[in-house]
Amino acid sequence: MDDKTLENIYQEKLEERLIEHIAEKHHLDFQIAMNVYYSSKMAERIHEGAYGIQYLDYKVLVEMIENTEPELFRDL
Repeated sequence: MDDKTLENIYQEKLEERLIEHIAEKHHLDFQIAMNVYYSSKMAERIHEGAYGIQYLDYKVLVEMIENTEPELFRDL
């Protein structure tokens, strides 16, 4: 496997952990948690690899989403 393939696998697993954590923490259906995550600016930053943010712990990333984009969690 090359570095790009490994990076893609890591990113997929990270997104899976993020979505699962959002679902558990907010008592949401997985599909709703997925919509929350993919609606976030953080999802775009992780996808782009901006600032190496994809290497932070998934729990820290969820907290960052909650703090910077609280509107995503309203009315759920």
